[in-house]
Amino acid sequence: MGQAAATTIGLGMKLPLAFVPGHTGAQSAQQLRRNILDVTLAHVIDNLTAAQGEAEIEREPGARDIVCSGAFAEINREFIEREWSDGLPIVPPTRAAVETFLRHTTRAAGEVLGVILPDSRAATVWSVAVNGVMAGCKPQYMPILVALVEAMADPAYGVEHSGNTPGGETLIILNGPIVKRLGFNYTQGVLRDGFQPNTAIGRFWRLYLRNVAGFLPHKNDKATFGNTWRVVLAENEDVLGAIGWAPNNVEMGFSAADDTVTIARYTGGNLIANVSGSTPQEIMPYLADSLQRQINWQLTFTVGSAPGTERPLVLLSPILAEIIAKAGWTKDDTKRYLFEHARMPAWQLERQLRDWNYKPLWNLAEEVRAGRSPKVFAESEDPNRMVPVVEKAADIMIAVTGDPLRTNAYVFAHNGVLGYPVAKRIGTDPI
Repeated sequence: MGQAAATTIGLGMKLPLAFVPGHTGAQSAQQLRRNILDVTLAHVIDNLTAAQGEAEIEREPGARDIVCSGAFAEINREFIEREWSDGLPIVPPTRAAVETFLRHTTRAAGEVLGVILPDSRAATVWSVAVNGVMAGCKPQYMPILVALVEAMADPAYGVEHSGNTPGGETLIILNGPIVKRLGFNYTQGVLRDGFQPNTAIGRFWRLYLRNVAGFLPHKNDKATFGNTWRVVLAENEDVLGAIGWAPNNVEMGFSAADDTVTIARYTGGNLIANVSGSTPQEIMPYLADSLQRQINWQLTFTVGSAPGTERPLVLLSPILAEIIAKAGWTKDDTKRYLFEHARMPAWQLERQLRDWNYKPLWNLAEEVRAGRSPKVFAESEDPNRMVPVVEKAADIMIAVTGDPLRTNAYVFAHNGVLGYPVAKRIGTDPI
């Protein structure tokens, strides 16, 4: 109810709400009927017959208002009490610090990059600088931060789903010469905090979701089990160039020379350790099996409620990518193998959707006949036929990064349409 009330205010309305006790998916039909008749119905009648008041929106300080002053500890106490902090100390966003950030972009401070749900707040270049200071970023990161917020505001990404109950968290993938120019880590310890650009920019993302979009825990952010912010993942483009594979920015429609950010929301991931073998034929079965095992309820984004939007990410350490490429395999060949071998029996996928996730999909063959799913999901009527976990090979994303001396990989399960991959070019602003 708190989330519903906060969301309606963010939309500029005060919608009447009706309370349904408990979780509808954890009640018998009899319990649900009794709760609706005994509790919910009275709320519905009251809402339909009583006058509704205007939405009361708390006045916010202006962009350049001084909201507090004092010592470092006092500033941080104020920011924590007003829910402007993630619980860690922030760098006080003084006017001088913010203006230093603004000198690293040619964009006007008041320029609106988009309107961010659920609070429908304007995402300005000024607010990007403010949260960049708070996160511990360097002013030189400003063009990256601007590109990230442009991606956040892109409707294709679906920022409004950032607080949904699976608790998915966004991963930022960085490509281009900027990786080396600003000192991002892209070798041993990738995704580990400890490198300022990777860490601070990852924190910026979550602070911006909190302070501008309006995702606060116990309010609009309703994650059941939360993920914290993820540090930025940068690809090892030296290795990609040596083996002739395109980096992620090329696959997202840019040139290899472009500096880009790609964002996508993942519900979790799992390490694939000690991938042994000296040929693709030896190592790829392990990778395919791990990919299939990682994706379970996310199948709803393959053939369920938002078909064709599941985009899992496979991270390959440089050694693994080199072994695969040395045998003459392209990145597309690798994706095709994973598509053809990361599979499960049709009856298992149907059970997942029908019996475990309560999705309106009872028979894959009927879905194909109705034109709602590709033919690959019904190549026969055999319930034991093997079907893929994504709609097509191109849906699998691959990045090369990590320790160059380890044969490890990593798989991220994707949150589908509720955080679809979006890429933006980083501006050529002065760095």
